[in-house]
Amino acid sequence: MLVVTTALFVAAFAAPLVFRRLGRSTFYVLAAVPAAGLVWLLAQLPAVLAAEQTAPTGSDSAPPGFSVPWIPALDVHFAFRLDALSALLGILVLGVGALVLFYCARYFKNDDPNIGPFGAQLTAFAASMFGLVTADDLIVLFIFWELTTVLSYLLIGYARTRIYARRSALQALIVTTFGGLSMLLGLVLLGQLAGTYRLSSILAAAADGVPELAGTAADIAIALILVGAVSKSALVPFHFWLPGAMAAPTPVSAYLHAAAMVKAGVYLIARLAPGFSTTAFWHPTLIVLGLATLFVGGWRALRQTDIKLILAYGTVSQLGFLIVVTAIGTPDAALAAMALLTAHALFKAALFLIVGIIDHQTGTRDVRKLSGLARSAPKLFVVSLLSAASMAGLPPLFGFVAKEAVFESVLAAPSLADGRFLGLGVAGWVLVGIVAGSVLTFAYSARFVWGAFATKASVPATEFRPVAWMFLAAPAVLTAGTVVLAWIPGTVETLAAPYAGLFGESPEPIHLGLWHGLTPALGLSAVVVLGGAAMFAARGAVARVQDKLYPLIDAEKFYRYTIGGLDNVAVWVTGRTQSGSLQYYLMVILIVGGATPAVAAIFMEQPVPLSALAFETPTQLVIGLCMIAGALLAVRANKRFLAVLMVGVTGYGMAIIFALHGAPDLALTQLLVETIVLVAMVLALRSLPARLWESNPSGKKWLRAVIGIGFAAVMVAIAVAAQAGRVADPISLSLPKMAYEIGNGHNIVNVILVDIRAWDTFGEITVLVAAATGVASLIYVRGRGDGGRATADVEPGSVGRGTEHIHSSSRRTAALAIARHFAESAREAWIVAGRTLAPERRSIIFEVVTRLLFHSLLLISVYLLLAGHNLPGGGFAGGLLAGLAFVIRYLAGGRYELAEATPISPGTLLGLGLAIAATSVVGPVLVGGELFQSAALEFVLPVFGEHKFVTSTIFDVGVYLVVIGLVLDVIRSLGSEIDERSEGRGITERHDDVHGTTEGAAR
Repeated sequence: MLVVTTALFVAAFAAPLVFRRLGRSTFYVLAAVPAAGLVWLLAQLPAVLAAEQTAPTGSDSAPPGFSVPWIPALDVHFAFRLDALSALLGILVLGVGALVLFYCARYFKNDDPNIGPFGAQLTAFAASMFGLVTADDLIVLFIFWELTTVLSYLLIGYARTRIYARRSALQALIVTTFGGLSMLLGLVLLGQLAGTYRLSSILAAAADGVPELAGTAADIAIALILVGAVSKSALVPFHFWLPGAMAAPTPVSAYLHAAAMVKAGVYLIARLAPGFSTTAFWHPTLIVLGLATLFVGGWRALRQTDIKLILAYGTVSQLGFLIVVTAIGTPDAALAAMALLTAHALFKAALFLIVGIIDHQTGTRDVRKLSGLARSAPKLFVVSLLSAASMAGLPPLFGFVAKEAVFESVLAAPSLADGRFLGLGVAGWVLVGIVAGSVLTFAYSARFVWGAFATKASVPATEFRPVAWMFLAAPAVLTAGTVVLAWIPGTVETLAAPYAGLFGESPEPIHLGLWHGLTPALGLSAVVVLGGAAMFAARGAVARVQDKLYPLIDAEKFYRYTIGGLDNVAVWVTGRTQSGSLQYYLMVILIVGGATPAVAAIFMEQPVPLSALAFETPTQLVIGLCMIAGALLAVRANKRFLAVLMVGVTGYGMAIIFALHGAPDLALTQLLVETIVLVAMVLALRSLPARLWESNPSGKKWLRAVIGIGFAAVMVAIAVAAQAGRVADPISLSLPKMAYEIGNGHNIVNVILVDIRAWDTFGEITVLVAAATGVASLIYVRGRGDGGRATADVEPGSVGRGTEHIHSSSRRTAALAIARHFAESAREAWIVAGRTLAPERRSIIFEVVTRLLFHSLLLISVYLLLAGHNLPGGGFAGGLLAGLAFVIRYLAGGRYELAEATPISPGTLLGLGLAIAATSVVGPVLVGGELFQSAALEFVLPVFGEHKFVTSTIFDVGVYLVVIGLVLDVIRSLGSEIDERSEGRGITERHDDVHGTTEGAAR
């Protein structure tokens, strides 16, 4: 099972590459993968059936399975199990999947857009669906469930340039995700009630009558799960998304919406039925919604003029039929449901593929334009007629066998609930409902055949290009299956019998067969045929009635109104909260951040400290006063640069306080962070006016002051109360011992970051990479770069050249000439790209200092990285210091100097750092360890002596590279990019200036 699922996923990942070489023929290669999986599955059937007959559910000798612990604390396992029900669904998923992929090789053209991603997504869907039907853990099942949701969204939206396709894909995603979230709540609740998430164990416990699975909580859990199943299988009121999903290519409709995805809900109900069909909400929910869907889908199918939509609404109707039969919960009904599920997958998938051929060969699916195809496409007509007849329930086809079994099972079913209505019990009304629904099925089956193939007197004959057998092969094989199984129905019965046996033994069990004699079920079939034929013959009158009654249930309009209402509310809320004022946003944050804990402190008893120490040493007092002065001056500053410098004073003061309290690691990090932030702010200020302006009335200054001081006071009070309220020894007391004995390091801070709480650090650097990537995508249009030109191609002294040379005096001109001579001379170059800068923008002292410091800073950063496990430093501090080295290089030589210093792009550094960190995370697992497990390696080096290397340093290397990449992104976005854009404006201004000067001289 795991091998098949993995092989399908591997094929999906490799598909785009293979498509580049083989084109659409790659679909043949992809089809071979589920075909091989089908062969393996068929080979496992004897073992599956033998295990089902000899072993109880959930025992060690149960059907073949695979399980490894995933989250042991929650008893979550990566578990799979192949029993009779899984095998039957697996055969349909793999068999129909292989045929659909084979069909795609002739449906698509080599030049169709996105054909590679489409093939990958369709193959990945097959993998997800197979994983879903074999999963034996509720959480694993949910993961595969949501994978099918996401992949179906991508497949439905294949024609991404069409707004209808995008809208339909989003509609399907929203509806099925809503159901999936409800289902997740039910699965978690069910797992907690059972004490395990192992599906087979839960069903065994439910069958044994465990009290925890028989109460109100269990009823609620099952009801929540049913919401997911109902939405996925497109039952009323969620039925509208499936016809909309017909915007997908026809192979997608044939697979996802006839044989696979929509069957997921049926499968889940079938899986839970043996243990939970007697819960409070089971029959009322599924039987009522199932019958309503059976009628709504069949009724609307009779209105459609698109043959694909006829099948789409027919699928909705048949899904209601399947849900009703599956939900009955008797052995006979279970057998009939499996037969009907198999029959539906065969004939409906074949008919969808036939629609694809008709559309492909004629260019239309409109019954008002199709005429005479029975004569011009006889092979296609025969295949279509057989599959449509099976859908209508005509003998001698497997659809008839399945329908007869359904009638017999309902006739033999006991009353499903107490009470009667109009003389009939629930089982009686179910029988009436499915007979009436079958009449509609016959009528729309006839409408499909008539609409697609009949010769219509008022419509000219449709031109039909001959279809190759390779194109017709897939629907022909599916149709052959519906014919052959009708004569050997014991094949399906043998496979479905173990599942039906989970419901107990039937006094007079039914059997699948073409002929059972003159039985009531045969009489009901005759009623269906006569009623359906009469309804089709009177289709004109039926259409007129529909015009008056349509629609019975318009859930799609309710969906549109709901989504539109949410959009309007979102616009209203956004318009009133997103005012564009940073002051307003900050005010809201501070009020909420201060008021929430303050209110909690008022209504909850909090300890009050009896004494407090303002400062320990005079040095702390002096630093504190400096920080307060910096904060006040930042508020009173009338220029942005002064305000930024004063804010920096508070940051540097905090670094000194850390150092005084014996935290050199924190002090070093704070110092480097403050410096980087200061540089970034100064670079950003170049795009803003120098002076601050006051747009708010002066009266609001006091309000802002009160909010700021109040927030600070609340935070101080919380900190003091937290210290006063301590009743247990702080966990920090054990950190030194843990850092040394477990993390093999003396630097507690670094060991915490890369070992003890490495999950937090990994999450933080992942967020950093994602944020940097998002910001870069907003700033850079052409990708992370430096302007596109090499340093050698830049004219000496051209970068940053102003307009001074036009209006300057002779003395100024002579000075610039001397500076320009130095700039253009390569022999006196202290930095690589210094010559590109305009002479008036160069500083020889700065260049010399940069030449002396750059490599030293990089070496020190590497030292901090390697020594950080035992001394102050680490990957974060080392990365910041290396980033500062590049900042100095940029400030000295501009963007071209930065490009020379960093031949590797920031994006590459970010990705490489995250990859190294991830490798250090999973590496121990490959050698039998655990995630993030570290080891200390002791060795002796010549000359250098004894050394100890801790493998968590590899994780720190990843952090080091991520931080460098982040700093480079900041420099390039706030530095290089602004430089390039301002120089572009400067060139235009100089051109205008020179042009104006020339015109003035001429005048």
